[in-house]
Amino acid sequence: MKGLKLSKHDRYVLELSSKIKNEYDSLSLNVPVKHHKRSLGEIDIVAKKGNRLDLYEVKCSFRIVKAKKQLERIRKYLKLENSRSYFYCGNSKALLTI
Repeated sequence: MKGLKLSKHDRYVLELSSKIKNEYDSLSLNVPVKHHKRSLGEIDIVAKKGNRLDLYEVKCSFRIVKAKKQLERIRKYLKLENSRSYFYCGNSKALLTI
């Protein structure tokens, strides 16, 4: 895929996935979430370890409020009460639990 230009956001998603990949059995990137044919958005990284799912939302700048709102909405619709959620800020390289 020579010549493919990734957005800054996509580069941060790949950066985070390479940092966390050894902690999980599998990672899925840019996972679309639909509810009754309606799009609820996208989860940047869904990480699976055993039967536990962790959700990661990546932002270029420190927009934790928006990330938290997105993750909470998706967790509610998917009924993932026992999953863990994380926010990654690409600019500062900060990874926070939400």
